[in-house]
Amino acid sequence: MERSFVMIKPDGLKRGVANRVIQYFIDAGLNITAKKEMQVDRDLALKHYADSDEWYASVGSKTVASYQKQGLDINKVFGSNDPVVVGKQIRQWMAIFLVSGPVIAMIIEGPEGTIQKIRDIVGATSPEYAERGTIRGDHGIDSYAKANGEGRALENLIHASESVVEAEREIALWFPELASS
Repeated sequence: MERSFVMIKPDGLKRGVANRVIQYFIDAGLNITAKKEMQVDRDLALKHYADSDEWYASVGSKTVASYQKQGLDINKVFGSNDPVVVGKQIRQWMAIFLVSGPVIAMIIEGPEGTIQKIRDIVGATSPEYAERGTIRGDHGIDSYAKANGEGRALENLIHASESVVEAEREIALWFPELASS
């Protein structure tokens, strides 16, 4: 069995789509083995997003690429086109977003390949690029350009772990009582 951490973010609850989002996983034959609605504090929000140059560069590179694709000047928003600088700002915006309202944290299990299956169900990070039939493609309404232009995190409804290692780290953080020893 493979397990993943999945979180419905504050915009999903505010917009009333949480039950529809959960149904995607049930319809795919996956098992929700733990679920809790909670208000996130700033400490947990910052711990959720890694504090490392590797993470900053990964997240920042996606944003830089999106700006380039759209022909926008990233320096106007971030004062830099360095992915690490961009990633650090995005981490702060993401933490602010996570504390803005309740979330639903879940552990979802299934056979080997479940993490990728979940990521396929969730869709591309930015709703504007997500395919129809995915959570973000069907229910997302935000874009990188809009969010960054407004100085805030991208509201994309949901987070899903990218790897087994990330899933176990996030499960330990959000469900310490259920973490692997």
